[in-house]
Amino acid sequence: MALQSMTGFARHEGTTGRWRWAWELRSVNGKGLDVRLRLPPGLERLENDVRRLAGERFSRGNMQASLSVSAGENRFETVLNQEALSAVLALRDQLGGIIDPAPLQLDTLLAIRGIIEFRETEDSAEALAARDADVMTGLTTALSELAKMREHEGAALARILLDHVSTIERLTLAIEQDPSRSPQEIAARLSAQVALLMDGSGRLDRDRLHAEAALLATKADLREEIDRLKAHVAAARELLAKGGPVGRKLDFLAQEFNRESNTICSKSNAAAVTAAGIELKVVIDQFREQVQNLE
Repeated sequence: MALQSMTGFARHEGTTGRWRWAWELRSVNGKGLDVRLRLPPGLERLENDVRRLAGERFSRGNMQASLSVSAGENRFETVLNQEALSAVLALRDQLGGIIDPAPLQLDTLLAIRGIIEFRETEDSAEALAARDADVMTGLTTALSELAKMREHEGAALARILLDHVSTIERLTLAIEQDPSRSPQEIAARLSAQVALLMDGSGRLDRDRLHAEAALLATKADLREEIDRLKAHVAAARELLAKGGPVGRKLDFLAQEFNRESNTICSKSNAAAVTAAGIELKVVIDQFREQVQNLE
């Protein structure tokens, strides 16, 4: 399953009978899936189906879905107000001895307000159902196009993240292989520090000093942090290869990366290790920033 970014755009339009419709979808980063709809008046009934289809395709992202519908041609029909016409004819009969009882002409009837009205022809229930079905099919296509764009962005993010993981691995190995971590170097450094202290005072207990030095050396050991970083590197690569909605898991790994790098910097007693630890923190921040864009 491909990785997906949470950023994307799609537009799909079509016609059904005299109706023209268009879907426009926009997606940006979000902690969960939040779908905001803009539907034309009278089509609010589609909301539940729209949310269901979006939920089937995506798990995260703030999405705006807008639907526009317009009639390609206006059709009208005439409506005769029979009651008004009857009232006019009755009045003519009442005034037959006063006015000319000539037959009413069509233009006369059209001039009398309320006798004949023109209104837009309403579509049949079948025609509206066909339009709604095509609109929802168009939404499915638009969602697929949005997914393709998000997958394209996700592939680019995957390459960037893998580069960051490789850099994290390289810095971890550099810390692991730094000469300052060799037993001989640690022993020599501690011996020099103990000798310096012993030269200043004969009251210091040499055995106690060696015991304390050994304890400090144990606390300063980076073996556990290095092993955990290696494990996190392997886990990150596995998630990136697996794909799908793994953004939250990678974000958790980014936090764990950062935790180990902080510990390395605090324990370090060598300039080279400290420098590598600081560079590690910079790369991890970049890694986490990019992870925020993944579904």
